Amino acid sequence: MREIHYLIAAEDAGSAIEPFLKKNHGYSSRTIVKLKHYPEGIRLNGVHARTIDILKEGDDLCITFLDNDNNLDNYIRCDIPVEICYEDEDLLVINKPKGMVVHPAPGNPDGTVVNAVLYHCGESLSGIGGAFRPGIVHRIDKDTSGLLIIAKNDRAHLYLSEQLKDHTLARTYEAVVIGGLKEDKGTVNAPIGRSPKDRKKMAIVPDGRHAVTHYEVLARYPGYTHIRCKLETGRTHQIRVHMASLGHPIVGDEVYGPSKSKFDLQGQCLHARELTFLHPADGQPRLVKSDLPDYFTDLLHKLGRNV
Repeated sequence: MREIHYLIAAEDAGSAIEPFLKKNHGYSSRTIVKLKHYPEGIRLNGVHARTIDILKEGDDLCITFLDNDNNLDNYIRCDIPVEICYEDEDLLVINKPKGMVVHPAPGNPDGTVVNAVLYHCGESLSGIGGAFRPGIVHRIDKDTSGLLIIAKNDRAHLYLSEQLKDHTLARTYEAVVIGGLKEDKGTVNAPIGRSPKDRKKMAIVPDGRHAVTHYEVLARYPGYTHIRCKLETGRTHQIRVHMASLGHPIVGDEVYGPSKSKFDLQGQCLHARELTFLHPADGQPRLVKSDLPDYFTDLLHKLGRNV
């Protein structure tokens, strides 16, 4: 049996337990169902709690996993080549290719990052993410490429998750957007939540979650701009929504931009290029970088020919 305690901060007060576990800590619906059926699975200030109970600042939320809750033998291991940019006994950082899903879900039972790292790491993965998400600290979209950090044990997972909340785990992306940005640098500070018009999409909404993206221009091309984005927060589709809100959607993003792109990119031109974090073993900063993938550099080459 394993217990995990969360001390509720002011910014999480008012949230129900289920969305807090899902959005802040990557728990899956399946794991939460298991916890609900175990009498001591979810406790709030020492008392059995329901997933709809509302959290208050200073609350102690305790999650208890049974020893067999995250039996990795239940998952599919796939010998899928992945580029490993950093690895030690606590974690690894991979360079996820465009088109690869992070974790199994209906319609994607295998061929995901989780299936690949299970094959690579064996039993050495954190179980905090619950069913189908062992080791997953954060996610990036299927059609976004780039760096993804995986925790090999619960201690590392909790340490890295806290850095996501206090922003000491920094993520830097590069993208190509449509149009010419007026300013060389800027910040978008606009809350993001589910679109009231289309629940499959995210949007800037008054009651959304706090979201901040800093951007700067790296290069300008006729009709397009190559930019670097630094996330201060990590909301779903954050960069895609924020850049589209400026009137400069990411090239190839058929959800938040034009329905058809003139370039055959199979998704948005967005790459998670750098990760900076404090290592769970010694608390010292680590910087991991990746090269721009071929689809990205090919696009820049095509745009450069038109200068």
